[in-house]
Amino acid sequence: MQNVDVLIAGGGLVGASLAIALDGSGLRVALAEAAPPKVDLQPSYDERNLALARATVNALEVLGVWVHCGARATPIRKIHVSRQGEFGVVRLDAARHGVDAFGATLPARELGNGLLARLDTCRDLIRCAPAKLTAIAHTDGAIAATLATADGERRLRTRLLIGADGTNSFVRSALGIESESTDYAQTAIVATVTPERAPDCAYERFTATGPIALLPLAQGRAGVVLTVPTTDAARVAALDDAGFIALLHERFGWRLGKLVRPGRRVSYPLHRLYAQRIVAPRAVLVGNAAQTLHPIGAQGFNLGLRDALTLAEMLIEANGDPGDPTLLADYAQRRREDREGTAAASDALARWTANEAPPLKLLRTFSLLALDRIAPLQAALVRRGMGFRGSVPRLALSDRP
Repeated sequence: MQNVDVLIAGGGLVGASLAIALDGSGLRVALAEAAPPKVDLQPSYDERNLALARATVNALEVLGVWVHCGARATPIRKIHVSRQGEFGVVRLDAARHGVDAFGATLPARELGNGLLARLDTCRDLIRCAPAKLTAIAHTDGAIAATLATADGERRLRTRLLIGADGTNSFVRSALGIESESTDYAQTAIVATVTPERAPDCAYERFTATGPIALLPLAQGRAGVVLTVPTTDAARVAALDDAGFIALLHERFGWRLGKLVRPGRRVSYPLHRLYAQRIVAPRAVLVGNAAQTLHPIGAQGFNLGLRDALTLAEMLIEANGDPGDPTLLADYAQRRREDREGTAAASDALARWTANEAPPLKLLRTFSLLALDRIAPLQAALVRRGMGFRGSVPRLALSDRP
């Protein structure tokens, strides 16, 4: 049985980022991923177009990931938020808040491939791929982990097991950690289009049937996240290109002119998952294994990366037993404000923006107007949107406003 200090189960966007952050720390780290370590094959390196917060871009630059993928990113310099059928609107301009951009958009596949390129340069990382975690057992001062690989079973003894294995986390289940789950009865349909006028702004438009987002991409394209009721998802997925474009215009309008050339559409059913605790004896959950959010506000990966960066920072500073119970309790406490606040805001937005009750319509209108016109409120919104909420990991802080 091979001994390691840290075993990361899951090599998706968050797990890979954590492995990179721990490289050179002096800890013996293993990364187990069910997919082969090849470009475009990791399931989380998919068709989504990510809106990366400023704090996330800062951290990816420091980690040496951005050099491999940043050329394909598009800065977010303006944000426009509105609600269909209501006159309130929020307009955000990065220049007015002292930064050149709020963040950037980047296809998940491009970020994933950038992470793979950076993983290839890690000096000390033990990479197990393809390898699937199939069993864990607590032993004296450690966890014994069994991996299924192409060459048969492989066993590792780790002082800390990190579950970065997604919404349907084996680690969370094996540890007996309960979670709250909500089915939003919505499906996100992800695609790209070419607007008549190249977008210089990220748009989020709320509607009674769910939000629609258009994100600026390279070469004048725009990433679309169209949310529809799950009962209508099959019909929307079956629309021809003309029908799909007509639906986008119906929901989004014509502020970018005519939308053309829709790309491949991929559907993602939307669920919320929130683990009731994120630490257990010699184990911790990060990313979607700890919390899976509605895509409204685009906070899922950004929050998960802050999980990973905070944990890496604390493990490196401790320079001792990575599974020490006091250390893990301190980690859970440090992540509490950001995790609870971001998850609650995401859930409230998903519900509040779709509610058609007349009093809520009026409240929404005045809320959007206040955020657009009251500078301190807008500044607070911008800080949180850029990822500067609660105790922010130092890797993300290079230009905090």
